[in-house]
Amino acid sequence: MTVKKLTYLLTLVLSCFACKTVDPTPQIILQTTTIQKPKNIVLMIGDGMGLSQVSAAIYNQKTPTHISNFPVVGYQKTHSFDNLITDSAAGATAIATGQKTRNNVVGLDTSYQSHQSILEEAEEIGLGTGIVTTDAITGATPASFYAHQKLRIMFEHIAEDLLKSGIDFFVGGGKTYFDNREDERNLHAALEDKGYIISDFIQEELSRINLNHYSKFGYFSANKKPLPKNRGRTYLPLASKMGVEFLDRYNEAGFFLVIEGAQIDWACHANQPRYFLDEIKDFDNAIGEVLKFAVRDKETLVIVTGDHETGGMAINPASKLKKLKLEFTLRDHTATMIPVYAYGPKAELFNGIYENTAIYHKMREALELERLSSSK
Repeated sequence: MTVKKLTYLLTLVLSCFACKTVDPTPQIILQTTTIQKPKNIVLMIGDGMGLSQVSAAIYNQKTPTHISNFPVVGYQKTHSFDNLITDSAAGATAIATGQKTRNNVVGLDTSYQSHQSILEEAEEIGLGTGIVTTDAITGATPASFYAHQKLRIMFEHIAEDLLKSGIDFFVGGGKTYFDNREDERNLHAALEDKGYIISDFIQEELSRINLNHYSKFGYFSANKKPLPKNRGRTYLPLASKMGVEFLDRYNEAGFFLVIEGAQIDWACHANQPRYFLDEIKDFDNAIGEVLKFAVRDKETLVIVTGDHETGGMAINPASKLKKLKLEFTLRDHTATMIPVYAYGPKAELFNGIYENTAIYHKMREALELERLSSSK
């Protein structure tokens, strides 16, 4: 073989390897919008998702993650009222109400006074509202947006708060706190009396439900806590897509939707890397569904963040560039700051470093709630 031919073949082989290492273009292009005020807000919370978790998701996927496309990034400080380390109840309450509180408290301040959440304020001005979670719907994070209880484990009381709320769409576990209660009340029937169409994992799969003729909808994905992704749970991206489309269809004034990837936290508490990677990929797929809607709609502000970091995750040296070696320093939460990603009208509000309570105030500012409240 001549030197010329050998050089040609070597160049060809090297170019093929180079092609394989080039990342494909992102599936969703996030373009800036000239619209000044969002009609809708979708707040997505990866429970336990800190910067290490996001980094691991980005390094682990062969194709670009949806979360890596966001044009605006800020950081929030997560400490609770009297503890450097927050739990989900205090962390979510700060985001939902703008109030620092004690750990384990849902929707109340340090004096146990109730404060309206951003979701409840959205309802008050006529927006549609919804919650999707891979936890029980009565879990600490989703509960902080509609419930007001001294302890996060008061699941039956939290279920009663959901009944009192005006939420239009919800998907999550916790069926037993509604229809198999210690006080023998049937909140499942009470929800139907309030106009909800209620279904659950026993009756039918979520993917088979047609929401075209419903105006209020609730789906229970488990009796208590839903399954992990690696044991058959598949509904988070679907429920996220259904949520934005359902609320958009039935609420001309706009909507506020909370979506939680709860089991990122559970996997990191358990110090299980594979479980975690499955969960954060699932959450990223849900982000993708929401971004597809937001790009088409052009009036939706999408915010992605966590309530705290879990596990003290470290990405350690590995033998190959794309091979992750994830390790944990503990089985609890840490105090590390949490990234905040934003896209859509008023996304620029989320630049910088701020307290977790500021997220509430930034969402109020984006929706111009102060002006709307004073004009009543």
